Amino acid sequence: MNIIKGNAPTLPCSSNPSAAASEGTIARFNMDEILNCMHCGFCLPACPTYTQTGLETYSPRGRIALMKGVASGHLAIDAEFEQNMNACLGCRACETACPAGVPYGGLLETARAVVSEQKYTTEKPTAVRNLVFKQLFPHPKRVKRLGTLLWTAQALGLQKLAARTGLIRILPRPMAELQGAVSTVASPWKRAKRQPVMQAENQKVVTVGLFTGCIMDILFYDTNEATARLLTKAGCEVVFIKDQGCCGAMHAHSGEMAGAKALAKANIEAFERAGVDYLVNNAGGCGAALKEYGHWFQGDPVWEERAARFARANRDASEMLAELPPLSFTKPIRARVTYQDSCHLAHGQGVRSQPREMLRRIPGLELIEMRQADSCCGSAGTYNLTQFEMSMQILDDKMVHAEATQANIIATSNPGCLLQMKQGILRAGLEDRMEAVHIMDLLHRAL
Repeated sequence: MNIIKGNAPTLPCSSNPSAAASEGTIARFNMDEILNCMHCGFCLPACPTYTQTGLETYSPRGRIALMKGVASGHLAIDAEFEQNMNACLGCRACETACPAGVPYGGLLETARAVVSEQKYTTEKPTAVRNLVFKQLFPHPKRVKRLGTLLWTAQALGLQKLAARTGLIRILPRPMAELQGAVSTVASPWKRAKRQPVMQAENQKVVTVGLFTGCIMDILFYDTNEATARLLTKAGCEVVFIKDQGCCGAMHAHSGEMAGAKALAKANIEAFERAGVDYLVNNAGGCGAALKEYGHWFQGDPVWEERAARFARANRDASEMLAELPPLSFTKPIRARVTYQDSCHLAHGQGVRSQPREMLRRIPGLELIEMRQADSCCGSAGTYNLTQFEMSMQILDDKMVHAEATQANIIATSNPGCLLQMKQGILRAGLEDRMEAVHIMDLLHRAL
């Protein structure tokens, strides 16, 4: 492909007709949205993969040009197209930068979906892909069993033993490095003690359902509990909605839209049965997906309005707390804190000021803004596992900005970001003077 750094790509005709898109695939793309891209280049400095490589095909406008080539039948859906789409973090910083309002996130999901559809008509999905998207995350009980297995391994000291003896190196490098950032998993007995409803303290203002997530409720169970307690102190009756499951974000970002929609339908039905006023979450990535259910079901006569109503009822926890009567923070936290934006909270949901507002309410806390706080940390769902080298380059750059703040605490609002920032602290050798904390845990410390 003829790619010139910094210029929009010249797109050749497909040299592999067998991989060309079918008419049905072409129809999946919204050509109006594609043509809204003016190739102005405002997205380039906002894109982490472009700034790392300088490759036009690793920029939003370059990827949109490739999508246009596929949608017009001039380009094949081949391995090169797949790689260019998969190399994107999906951070959506380009949406914030774009003067034309191009909905890049939706276009990317469509591109990955057509890649998946075409690829798996001739190839069998890998065992790992089948395990993740078919056998594990669609089944909440299996996810909970996974949590029990992880807790057992930690309780038996297997994690520490593997790290101490070097056995951890039998794992792929991305997983071996990541395990050092994983905190203690809640025991099955602790998880079993959760009550289905937590009453509001003092006068009830509103009834909310807490979206606990899948991995979030395993690796960060205590963060979910802290979030619930913060909400009850702010006047919420908190319901742990029965039969809720994975939000579907990982499926959608990986081209598994049928699976994403199945999960979305289950969550919509669970929300409707619960009869709560709002659904609150503390994971920026999950929240962005939940708020996009309306977009996922656009044109569906059965689900469109139900999905749109569900999306309107969703709030990030910091967003919700900022709307409620102010919490009384009585325990000072005397620390320098910098806030790392979750991409899908800042760029996907437009929630930026509320987390900072909540942090400023804590007595003794000094909030220090990090340079490029809303640039991606490189986590991006499973990106730090599937695109490890690029992810670590982006993370190391992020840690340069974090260290420059001389902060004691990096606060963030997404579980993937939290694990990534913990890993970044370890990679930078800063663990003796810096910690990464979920913003809900930090707020809870000040109660």
